[in-house]
Amino acid sequence: MFTGIVEGLGKVKRLTMKGADAVLEVEASINLTDASLGDSIAVNGACLTVTSINQKIFQADVSAETLSRTTLKFLQAGHKVNLEKSLRVGGFVGGHFVLGHVDAIGRILSQTQKSGSLILAVEMSDNLSRYIVEKGSVAIDGISLTVNKLEKNRFYVNIIPHTAANTTLVMKKEADWVNIETDILGKYVEKLLQTPQGIDKDFLAKHGF
Repeated sequence: MFTGIVEGLGKVKRLTMKGADAVLEVEASINLTDASLGDSIAVNGACLTVTSINQKIFQADVSAETLSRTTLKFLQAGHKVNLEKSLRVGGFVGGHFVLGHVDAIGRILSQTQKSGSLILAVEMSDNLSRYIVEKGSVAIDGISLTVNKLEKNRFYVNIIPHTAANTTLVMKKEADWVNIETDILGKYVEKLLQTPQGIDKDFLAKHGF
């Protein structure tokens, strides 16, 4: 589990295909001295398991499922990526609870400068829009952001200068692809409402709501 607060950037050394899967090698700017084999690191919001560490360089296996759902398949040597180590018990949660399980990729439709901030419009698939709410949370490339506005299959987020300067968003252009992870809470509520034993009006009334 993560918080969507990027700790630093990494530089891709190589992405090597192994059949339908891949091995990703990244040179990290973050401190890896407390990282061990088997630990989780979010790379552009995708939770990966560390399989090798050599000082500042780590490797992680990338499954065919992860490649199919994320922008990791587009990575090339030299590309910069957002990095966040997994949340530790007692740690500070500055964003929101992010699982590192990317739902799908979206496309940047526009970038608009407003005062010192950058407003991004992101297009998503129709099946994701029901999990996005205004003033709710969403993770873009592993960055916890607040949804300012929602219009059918697109939403808008405000990028403050600090976030732009310390993540890969400053490098993004219109039509670029990004990883999207919606808030897990909406998915659980939807699941409960769809099951016979789920939450309905009778359940709420019985429990004093």
